[in-house]
Amino acid sequence: MSKVVWKGGTLLAPVPPVMVSCGDMESSNIITIAWTGIINSNPPKTYISVRPTRHSFDIIKNTKEFVINLTPSALVKEADYCGIYTGAKVDKFEKCKLTKAMASTVACPLIEECPMNLECKVTDIVELGSHYMFIADITAINVDEALLDENGKLRLEKAKLAAFAHGQYFELGKKIGDFGFSVKKKKSKKPQKTK
Repeated sequence: MSKVVWKGGTLLAPVPPVMVSCGDMESSNIITIAWTGIINSNPPKTYISVRPTRHSFDIIKNTKEFVINLTPSALVKEADYCGIYTGAKVDKFEKCKLTKAMASTVACPLIEECPMNLECKVTDIVELGSHYMFIADITAINVDEALLDENGKLRLEKAKLAAFAHGQYFELGKKIGDFGFSVKKKKSKKPQKTK
């Protein structure tokens, strides 16, 4: 395989185009973030990286709370809008016809139409250069009951989540394996008894 070498850049893909809500039930905003992920299991920690020029930056810096709302493919247009327009000039909940719902551990509203919402409390703020990283504890997760099977197991593939890669949006597609499938022992077939 022949490869060309480029200068270092932000080409890790795909990434989740999540809608991050901040503020409170009366004065809130939504910012679309692709620089996010899980950084620790116990305690569960996440991060979002935000430019200080963004309207949501000061809201999150002052309140030290936000909600990561996972974006289904059906809301990609709304997520794109929330990433382009500033909340200083437009009410994104109203413009995108998104519903505010009460969170259980933070004052920020959840986006009701999103299948999962991660409630987050900021523990650290790290200045990185163009962005500041807000490191946060995940204090609660809200899951749409439609994503649970009859045994209460999460079936996140039903959410049809969106992905973002190099300026384009995609819907996550077919399942190609489960965690650990590469080392899982195959079940041996029991020989059938003959009469």
